[in-house]
Amino acid sequence: MFPKSPTAFHYPFPAMSKPVKQYIPVGSDPLMEKFINCVMKQGKKSIARRIVSDSFKIIKTRAKEPPAEVFSKALLNVTPLVEVRPKRIAGSVYQVPVEVNPKRQMALSIRWILDAARSRKGVPMAHKLALELLDASSDQGSAVKKKQDVLKMAQANKAFAHLAKSS
Repeated sequence: MFPKSPTAFHYPFPAMSKPVKQYIPVGSDPLMEKFINCVMKQGKKSIARRIVSDSFKIIKTRAKEPPAEVFSKALLNVTPLVEVRPKRIAGSVYQVPVEVNPKRQMALSIRWILDAARSRKGVPMAHKLALELLDASSDQGSAVKKKQDVLKMAQANKAFAHLAKSS
């Protein structure tokens, strides 16, 4: 069943996998590509790319700052520092405030901005996204409200913070 010598066994893949090469177009950065990938639905990346570029054009006409600056400021304003996680202790569930790691911070801020943009009605997605980015960069809008709600929840449950360390 097994080969007699160790050299006779051939693997269908090399022992070390090659590092994945990321293709990042000129004039973009990894964060922008991540955002475009999150905008994308059903694998239609060209449409997602067009939505983001159209929203940047709208931002350029509405704001004094460059669109990339508005985008980074919006993400920074929506980024959560703490969140609550449910922890079950002795049959009751406590909402325990915990710090959010940087990767999850970025994922949550992108998700909240896109959810807030998609919940707006009556205009094309590029316009909704531009308005939400402009609102978030000026500390307004649904995404910033979501961040503030999460922060209020964490502050209200500060009494259970000692439970976070015991895991």
